[in-house]
Amino acid sequence: MKTILFLLLSLIVGHARVVEYDLHVSERKWAPPGHREARAITINGGIPGPTIRFRVGDTARIRVHNELKNEETSIHWHGLLLPNAQDGVPGVTTPSILPGTTHTFEFPIVHAGTYWYHSHTGLQEQEGVFGSIVIAPKGGEPVKADRDHVVVLSDWTREPADEVMRTLARGSDWYAFKKGTTQSLTGAAKAGALAEYFDREKGRMPAMDISDVGYDAFLANGSESLDLPGKPGETLRLRFINAGASTYFYLQSATGPLKIVAADGPAVQPIRVKRLLTGMAETYDVLVTVPAAGKWEIRATAQDGSGHSSVWIGEGEPHPAPDIPKPDNYRMDSHLMAAMEDMDAKPVSDAEALANEPERPLAPYARLRSPHSTELPAKLPRRTLTMRATGDMERYVWSFNGKTFAEDGVIPIKRGEVLRLELINDTMMHHPLHLHGHFFRVLMGQGKYSPLKHTIDLPPMARRTIEFEASESGDWLFHCHLLYHMHAGMTRIFSYQDPSWQAPGKLKEGTNIVCNDICCLPGNPDAKTGTVDPRQLGHVPHAGGHDHDPLYLYLDGSLQSHLSDGRLTLRNARNDYYADWLLGYGDDEDEYEVDVAWSRYFNPNFSTVLGARFTDKEDEENRAFAGVNYRLPYLIDSFAQLDSEGDLRVGLGKSIQVTDRLGIFTEIQYDTGSEWEWSAGADWMLNKQFSLTTQYHSDYGFGGGIRFRF
Repeated sequence: MKTILFLLLSLIVGHARVVEYDLHVSERKWAPPGHREARAITINGGIPGPTIRFRVGDTARIRVHNELKNEETSIHWHGLLLPNAQDGVPGVTTPSILPGTTHTFEFPIVHAGTYWYHSHTGLQEQEGVFGSIVIAPKGGEPVKADRDHVVVLSDWTREPADEVMRTLARGSDWYAFKKGTTQSLTGAAKAGALAEYFDREKGRMPAMDISDVGYDAFLANGSESLDLPGKPGETLRLRFINAGASTYFYLQSATGPLKIVAADGPAVQPIRVKRLLTGMAETYDVLVTVPAAGKWEIRATAQDGSGHSSVWIGEGEPHPAPDIPKPDNYRMDSHLMAAMEDMDAKPVSDAEALANEPERPLAPYARLRSPHSTELPAKLPRRTLTMRATGDMERYVWSFNGKTFAEDGVIPIKRGEVLRLELINDTMMHHPLHLHGHFFRVLMGQGKYSPLKHTIDLPPMARRTIEFEASESGDWLFHCHLLYHMHAGMTRIFSYQDPSWQAPGKLKEGTNIVCNDICCLPGNPDAKTGTVDPRQLGHVPHAGGHDHDPLYLYLDGSLQSHLSDGRLTLRNARNDYYADWLLGYGDDEDEYEVDVAWSRYFNPNFSTVLGARFTDKEDEENRAFAGVNYRLPYLIDSFAQLDSEGDLRVGLGKSIQVTDRLGIFTEIQYDTGSEWEWSAGADWMLNKQFSLTTQYHSDYGFGGGIRFRF
């Protein structure tokens, strides 16, 4: 049906109002007020990029100029229903925009609401490539307001986004330390949660956190504090867009409850909430009335409590919004209970909902109702797919049904069917899941008035049910909109099984390509005659502009007065290629042992290893070895290795975080050739790269020095 609509609109495009914009993507130094500048990628010189506005019935013509010297870029029009070739996802729908080139997008505007745009190339979204879209309905907004303001929420770090991803992939605790959320033995004791601490370790669960990254600032329209015009008595429509890369925000106003009138673009029957949890990529339109006197805060607080941004309305004495209680990371059961209660939520009246709203509510999906029926035709065939959100925070592998995008990337679908997705979260993190090119119905008891959304929060250990009509063609991305989860593999492509359609990267040799500056492909009804930049031929980027199984290089080691030890690792999702070293400077001659090995990761508790050992220790020879690593209860690491000389080596190791800076560790091993060896020590964290360390080793005695991480 939507394709027919697009074709009809294309016939009358000459009569439609063409609204044109130019977006210039460039690199520069940038920082929010009060912070030291860092490298950023801006649109038209700012972060966020400009708000682009349309009316239903317009034709959008947007020229994206890539002014980066050495990087490709892209723009995805998040939440918009548009022809597949215009969706802006490299390697799936649209070619990358090469450095020094311009790509023109052109598509009809067919629905109203608050949306946004962002890069789908690498991690450029974190670096600043995003902006807002406002589309006015033909007859005006169904709920009137005196003023209309767009508020784009985001998270900002001075660290390069690639380094953030690399830090996460190594399982570093640095961001928890930076945010002040490190879980430790003394912290658990102070919180009266020692029993919970040891229960978690007994269950072989690593320390949990609400959010992955430690940010330097949280922003509203590029600033930590934003003043919006509004006179006493006026009603403001605030169009909140969560453009954060990995931050959920709680919204709360000092003026009282927020009235929600739209979610992800479409209007909803108005409801009021005290606090609104909004996930990455969600949009909410809320109404706020400016009180008679004073300056009033609407606060956007990071879900983990590590910071906030402020939106101020009115003039006079400041009235701050209430503080939102920080999460209790030692008692994650509180988060699970909220998720379980949410699964059984039923629509209730405003008064009842406000009276019973928890301090840290989940998204209000059960209360959202469409103003009109969203039922899908009963005659359409129906199919149910179960998609489980799976992952491992320590190694930062995120997936659906236990497989990353690199391992199982495509879900075939058929045009004309209704797909019901049973979304189940097997992890302890929230996941904002986004479907490109479609709206889906959120099924939480509203029947035919189920709201339409394009992004939905999947809370920890919870489930959601959504459904949509497969009414398009081509390939459309479905992914977690926590940017680093997507990059780590929590992505799929819904691929329409239409024999006439071929997505980018699937062209057979000799295929004729017909394009203008809007690249189109064979079988695409939006194709137009023209030419394509020859540099694009044969250029097939990774789907979504991401390498979904990247390799990272790490160096971890120590230089001490009596020994040096450490590991150099080349890692991807399932494999470690590493070299371990131990160099001792005992009372006798110096000696070394170096392992060069490959470790295959299966799950957080089990991996295998195959390698070679080189040594100059007395009475020992170089040898090959194979073995297994297994995590025991209480997070005790164990290993067993059999080598080519017939010797067996077994060992145990354990680390304990005593305070936020102080950690202690011990390891003991027995080798049938060299017998017992053990060590124990402590580290005091100085910064991300360095710690002070001291260690006793059974062969080399006591000493100390520096531990380093790069």
